[in-house]
Parts: sequence; C-alpha cells; structure tokens
Amino acid sequence: MNTVPSPFESDPILVEVVRDGLVESVHHGRVAVTGPDGSLIASLGDPAALVYPRSSSKPLQALGMLRAGLDLDGELLAMVCASHSGEPFHLAAAARILSLAGLDETALQDPPDWPLDELAKEELLRHGGQRSRLAMNCSGKHAGMLLTAVRMGADPGTYLEPSHPVQRAVEDALVDLTGETPTGPAVDGCGAPLWAMSLTGLARAFGRVALGNGSDEARVADAVRAHPEHVSGTRRDELALHRGLPGIVAKAGAESVYAVGLPDGRGVALKIDDGSTRGRAVAMAGVLQRLGLVADVLQTQASVPVLGGGRPVGEVRPYAPTLARIGA
Repeated sequence: MNTVPSPFESDPILVEVVRDGLVESVHHGRVAVTGPDGSLIASLGDPAALVYPRSSSKPLQALGMLRAGLDLDGELLAMVCASHSGEPFHLAAAARILSLAGLDETALQDPPDWPLDELAKEELLRHGGQRSRLAMNCSGKHAGMLLTAVRMGADPGTYLEPSHPVQRAVEDALVDLTGETPTGPAVDGCGAPLWAMSLTGLARAFGRVALGNGSDEARVADAVRAHPEHVSGTRRDELALHRGLPGIVAKAGAESVYAVGLPDGRGVALKIDDGSTRGRAVAMAGVLQRLGLVADVLQTQASVPVLGGGRPVGEVRPYAPTLARIGA
C-alpha cells in the first residue's frame, strides 16, 4: 500500500537540552521564512507540510472578522487575537466585548477552564472561583465571533458552525492571507473551526499583517503592538518578545506552533514536532538571530537554564548546526 511519508521523519533538530555538557534531549521541527513579497526565502524541514496553526491563527481570524464588520480596535481587538492568561483585566475585556453585542458569558461556547496563568488560577481558587468560559484562554476570540455575528445580523447561537457567515469570512481571510487553500475544517481545542495550512502560508500571512498591507491588516498589527499584554499575559514569553522587538506581530499556538511577522514584511513560522512548549521560544529566538535581529530578549530566550539542585548546570538552546542553514 502506498503511503505519504511523514514530514516528521526527516525534520531536523532545532533545539538541544544540555546538562553538565551532555546533550540529554533534542526537539525536532521545521521552519519557514518568507520575504516581504511572500516568497519562501529560507526553510528547515518541509515548509510545505500541513500543520494546524492552532492559536497562531487568531490574528488572522480577527482580520476575517474585521472584514465581516467587527468594529473593534485597541485592547479589545487585541483580546480577539489572544490566548490570554485569564488575569482580571483579560476577563474584564472579554466581558466588555460581549456587552457590546448585548450578550453575556452564557453566550460563549468555548469550554469552561481555569486561567492559564498559575497566579491568576491560585487567586481564583482562594476566592472560591470555578472554571468558567470567560477564563478560558480563547474567550476573547469567541466574544469577537459573537459580536461579529451580531454586527452581520447572523445567528449568534450557531457561530461555531463551519457554514456560519462568521466562519466563512474567517476562511476567506485565511485563503487571502496565506495564498493557499486551507484544508479542513477540523475542530480546535476551544471548539472553533480549525484550518490546516503550510508553514510557508502561515509565515506569509504574518508578514503581510506586520507590513500592514491593507487597513484591516494595519488595525490588527496596531492592536497587537500596542497591547501585547492582552494578547498573552503579563508573565508570558510572547509579551517579552513583543517588548524586546518593537514592531513585530507574534502569536504562539498549541502543539508548539509559533509565528512572527517582522516590520519589514518578512514572516517566520515554526513547529516543534513533539509539541513541547520547552523548545518553542528557544527555536524562534535562534531563527530570529540568524535573520540578523539583535536584542537582549533574543539572548535571554535562546538560552534557558537547565537546573540541577536548584542551580544552573546546562541550558536549552538552539541547535547551531541546523540553524546555521538559516541566512547562510
């Protein structure tokens, strides 16, 4: 029987974990880098292999909502792009979006969950709080979909159906931004439709958003840049990257997907094969350094301490022999 080879079989090492001079573990993956014109200019592994971008697609989904009539900007638009930590200001912002639609938390169809942020979760538990749909990290996106449905005059009760006008608008935006026809839909962890695309398409889309080619692209980029704490949280590596590299548009997703758009229109997308978050920020920092970016945050994120007895005895770092092929 003929079978299609898995891209995982040939993906190179992107990250290594070193303890006391011995490489203890490695993380394989693939990378795509696109130029300002959307063309592929560098890659590791197979950049055409399909991936589920997971929450990395949220800024792209938000752009589809804007094109369909969503009337948000600033921190509320950033919330629509968010995988938020569930801090109090996140919950308040998601509730504000719902109120603009004349709705409340009961309209959300994401699964109830605890805040991603451990301190926010502990504070909630101390006060007798419970899992909620508002605290779930995708509630901003879902609130945005509900408000978009209301603005379109569509049924908010079926907003997650792939045939719903909101989801059709999102799909149209993905086709336009990636330059390819996404595969699917599947169902994301939050219950929303999820489309598969190549890493090249994902990088191309982020480069386009970061460059601001179009008023709606610029609105998304401006919101993410001005309010990165709403897109992630106050203690997240994505926030540190946004603050350390002004002008970027970055978004991570589940299963260790990460996409970054640079101000000059270049785009970067990567996937760590085993889905471990340990290698995600490290790999991206290494790729950005190879592309010529210099910043303290890249030095910090490209070398994460490995501890032994509570003290550093090694590091998680980009695998230099592979990453040297980027920008070579």
